Order: sequence, then C-alpha cells, then structure tokens
Amino acid sequence: MSKRDYYEVLGVSKSADEKEIKKAYRREAMKHHPDRNPDDPSAEGKFKEATEAYDVLMDPRKRSAYDQYGHAGVDQSMGGGGGFGGDNFSDIFGDVFGDIFGGGGGRGRGGPQRGSDLRYTLDISLENAVKGTTVEIRVPSLSSCDACDGSGAKKGTSATTCGTCGGAGQVRMQQGFFQVQQACPACRGRGKTISDPCGTCRGQGRVEKTKTLSVKVPPGVDTGDRIRLTGEGEAGPDGGPPGDLFVQMSVRQHPIFERDGKNLYCEVPITFVDAALGGDLDVPTLDGRVKLKIPAETQTGKLFRLRGKGVKPVRGGGVGDLLCRVVVETPVKLNKEQKALLEELRSTLGEGGQAQSPRQTSWFEGVKSFFEELKP
Repeated sequence: MSKRDYYEVLGVSKSADEKEIKKAYRREAMKHHPDRNPDDPSAEGKFKEATEAYDVLMDPRKRSAYDQYGHAGVDQSMGGGGGFGGDNFSDIFGDVFGDIFGGGGGRGRGGPQRGSDLRYTLDISLENAVKGTTVEIRVPSLSSCDACDGSGAKKGTSATTCGTCGGAGQVRMQQGFFQVQQACPACRGRGKTISDPCGTCRGQGRVEKTKTLSVKVPPGVDTGDRIRLTGEGEAGPDGGPPGDLFVQMSVRQHPIFERDGKNLYCEVPITFVDAALGGDLDVPTLDGRVKLKIPAETQTGKLFRLRGKGVKPVRGGGVGDLLCRVVVETPVKLNKEQKALLEELRSTLGEGGQAQSPRQTSWFEGVKSFFEELKP
C-alpha cells in the first residue's frame, strides 16, 4: 500500500517550521491514540502514521532526503520498514507526547503530590455583601493524619522504596510498537510501599476532618466572586502540601433592593394624590432612610437617582447609586364618601381633556387611527 505524504498526514505545509510540526503532531497524536479510541481498530495505524511523519520531518537530514526523493529517500534510513528506532521514539515521547499522558514524569520521582483544591459556597445577605463581614464556616476535608504525621506508616516505622519502580512512581510498559509510561502498579505511583500501615488512616496518610475557618468578606463582593484561602484545601498524599480553599459568594435575593453591578434598584409605591400633587417620601437605603421629593404630575415608571447610595465595587471604583422607580398605586376598599369625591373628580377631569390626560388622549387617538386604517 502506498504511503500518504508526510506533510498531508500532519496537515502542514512544506514550509512548516519545527513549532508548527510539533503542534500538528500533538493534535494528531491526541486524536488517534489507541487508548483514546479503544473501539476504533484503525486508530493505532493512524497514530503510527502520524508518529512516523513527525520522526522524519523533525530530523533535518531525513526531511531533506524526503523532500528530494520522497519515501524512498527515508525508508532505508528508518530500517526499511517505515518504522522508527526506540531511541528516536523515546525523544518524541518525552518531548511531545509525554505532557498528554504523563510520560514526562507526572509526580516526578515519586515526589509528594499537592492536595486537591476545595470550593465552598457561602450564602450571604446583600447587606453583608455590600458592607463586608467576617463569618465562620465549617469545611469537611481530608487532613494530614496526626497519628503518623501524614506518612501512612505506623508510628515507629517508615515506608520503604518500591522495588518495582525504584522509587520513581512510574514504570514503562511496552505496548506493541511504542512504550507507555504509567503509574507503578505495585506502589500506585507513590514510589514507596508501607509494610506496617497506620491504624488510624489505614496507610493513607490522611483522614476526614471538619475544620472551622474564619472568612473575612471584603465590602462590595457579588455573586460569583471568590476568596482564596491558601493551604486550607485537602492535605496532599504522602505528606504533600495542601491545596487551597476557594470560598465562592452567593448573595441572597433581597426583599427590597435589586443589585446590578455597583447600582441598586428598588420600587417605591406612591398614592395617586402624591403623584398628582407632589410630596415627600421616606425611602429606605442600606444606610438608613432618606427623604425623596416627589414633584407634582409624576408618572408611574419615573426613576429617581440617589447618588452614592449604591455599592462600592470590591475591585475599586466609585460608589454606585440607588435608583428608585415610582409606581402609582390605585386605592382600594374605598368608603362612600371617598367614592363620591372620586366621582366628582372624574367629572371635573373630563372637562380638562387632553391637557390633564395627555398620554390617555394620545393613546385613544392612536387606537382610532388604527381602526380607521383597517377600513376598506
């Protein structure tokens, strides 16, 4: 069977430099690696084809011969069968492929791993989010075992170097035409074995604990903001350093205010008398009550801005504003006297016409024009 052009295999041009070739091979190797495609019998062949192309195009001597004579120019130098030598593949494995499957060392000589990071969602009120607060939280996590100081070995004993991997934590396995570096099955990647495990943690070096932490919430945080507590995550295995704890903010819905960035919004109901004649209202803010002057002839939806009554952002910047949207409320449960007064008012308002109800008049005129246009 004739071979495909190596440049075509990797999807690069003949002028591609080493960086482009390496990037292309990385892409093809990840796409066709047999471990990633257990149900595709053709994956191994495609992976081998991409690796062969990479081996040739990354070698200046082989690439020059291939550019001049095609496959015939490199088949002999590659052993006549189009394969590749073990040394060359070892270089490829460590340089390009190792970072995909941990071939470059992973843990690195069985060294201790860092513990996992943890996330804790903190539910707080809008007031505390705006002004800041300090809260205590209880976080369950894996902590270093006190009985064995995190070693996993019974007190007075110690772990020994794994005889299978020599303490590296990883072994090379030959699978067909290439080698795979994986965690040592004897020590499970630790590089050490424990013959007499700790009775408290059963050789794990870590136990489940719940710790109480104090979290200082700065003013101005919002939902989605995170506070990082360094070293408060899970303890690392084999005495490794702990991870971090990320406290994520979740601000509860407020019964009065709604937040949008650094601004706050609220609805203020007013009587139609105050809307018509004007008046002063007490409006709530996060700092207390303030007077809001309502001018005469105010309509529903009118926004009033109270500057500096919003939120100071946690990342800096000026304080936002409080925007109050007035809603004219229709009175209910009227007595006879009140109804009579309103009837009298309605009769007098009818005399004012468009001057006193400009929006209503305009709306009815629009409706009238609409129906007139529908007439044939």
